[in-house]
Amino acid sequence: MEKLVKVEKQEKIAVITIDHPPLNVMDQQVVRELKEAFTEIEHDQETVAVILTGAGERAFMAGADIKEFPELMGRTGIKEQFMVNHSVLGYIDHFPKPVIAVLNGLTLGGGCELALTCDLRIAEEHVQIGLPEIKLGLFPGAGGTQRLSRAVGEARAKEIMFTGEPIDAEKAERIGLVNYVMPKGTGLNKAMELAGRITQYSLPALSRMKKAVDDGLDLPLSKGIEREAELFEEVFQTKDIQEGVQAFIEKRKPVFTHQ
Repeated sequence: MEKLVKVEKQEKIAVITIDHPPLNVMDQQVVRELKEAFTEIEHDQETVAVILTGAGERAFMAGADIKEFPELMGRTGIKEQFMVNHSVLGYIDHFPKPVIAVLNGLTLGGGCELALTCDLRIAEEHVQIGLPEIKLGLFPGAGGTQRLSRAVGEARAKEIMFTGEPIDAEKAERIGLVNYVMPKGTGLNKAMELAGRITQYSLPALSRMKKAVDDGLDLPLSKGIEREAELFEEVFQTKDIQEGVQAFIEKRKPVFTHQ
């Protein structure tokens, strides 16, 4: 069986590409291979940052494979089947390394939900982003109802989901759904440049920073501050902070070993 999710490593950056023509839909093989790819990268000590994108120019991911839906209709007790997808998307969401999504085409349904699990999002100018499930008599079922509202606020998220209409890259940037809008064909270059800047720094600090933000979103401010302090204490035990402080004192560039 041909692989649909491919991994290429360039120095400290891993590029994961979903290559499932024509529209890179999220079927069960893609979900399984995404988990395998991210697991491989998590245990690769050389990789500090990850870029996730789709092959071609038509789609980052145009949603779930609708052809898999008929076998689910009218059945009960299928929550656990849905939770398999949630477990993979949740794993990417809480992945201990920075993850940048390059949206290089249609980013709809499950594709939008996958993009929302990433830390940063870069959209090329021709991109359309949305959650059109309501047009099928459904609603977003891979985390969209939860992650989109956290990203852009309740009212904007509900409008996108209630109408099912996609938004363009410019509006997505305006409402905070994406970090950058780039000309067609240049999103990956921007992601590589951004990832290159990030990978100069200590992975133990980056991973704890990400965890502090993610954990804090689900906590009252006072508890979030306490969680930050716990992780701050942890980072003070690393070799990288010793190197960073010593390099500052010696007025040189630090050489982090991610320990």
